[in-house]
Amino acid sequence: MPRLSEVIAALDALWPPSRAEQWDAVGTVCGDPDAEVSRVLFAVDPVQDIVDEAVKLGADLVVTHHPLYLRGTTTVEAGTFKGRVVHTLIKNDIALHVAHTNADTADPGVSDALAGALDLRITGPLVPDPTDPEGRRGLGRICELDHPETLRAFAARAAARLPRTAQGIRVAGDPELLVRTVAVSGGSGDSLFDQVRAAGVDVFLTADLRHHPVSEAREQSPLALVDAAHWATEWPWCEQAATQLDAISERHGWGLRTHVSRTVTDPWTVHAPSDVPSSPSSISGAPN
Repeated sequence: MPRLSEVIAALDALWPPSRAEQWDAVGTVCGDPDAEVSRVLFAVDPVQDIVDEAVKLGADLVVTHHPLYLRGTTTVEAGTFKGRVVHTLIKNDIALHVAHTNADTADPGVSDALAGALDLRITGPLVPDPTDPEGRRGLGRICELDHPETLRAFAARAAARLPRTAQGIRVAGDPELLVRTVAVSGGSGDSLFDQVRAAGVDVFLTADLRHHPVSEAREQSPLALVDAAHWATEWPWCEQAATQLDAISERHGWGLRTHVSRTVTDPWTVHAPSDVPSSPSSISGAPN
């Protein structure tokens, strides 16, 4: 069995910590570098449900996309929920490693996995990494559909192929718009509207879209928007990352067993749909 330090070195080669944003908190949170690793669990969020799953699985390492302590801390006291995560990990000899923005811009990265889940053909990064001479790394991806389809059909594609969440899929745009090109960005993407408009795509699929940025984006261009749950847009990366580690394990003869958590850690639990009004005046109690 490989040591944790060897597995972490392999993961850092896939997603170099130096490529993370300065504000980010990536890398190994806890774990003995000399401990042996035989099972690895991949997940989006380092929350208690995932750690409990790792304990039950007998995993030696958990790899998550989201950091545990993004803004730092002064305590790991077990009475706090993050402290309890740390205590559970250490008591059960489980290491935790985080690949966040360094995985977002990797080749392949989070948005490659998202595009793959939607069966889109990638033509390049949305925001290229200027340090990449091959022009393959960067934030987001620009994609094409093999065959044009309506925005309504594309939204249905996203709903069917991404993990099920309470939010589902929200759409801004003409449902009958013909879609040929798509920009995708896993996680929060409403800071990328300028780059998406410059790319000239028909649709932008991302997560965490807010009212004012969406309203302004729709007023400025005919760009259609598809908003999925944050967790759902990043979960496909877990399968991609596990496959990458499987290939490394096979190459080195490590015999690692990788697992991808199917536990839904999206914080939203219930969605109560309402009829879409044809105009504001049709809302009960709206002023005339």
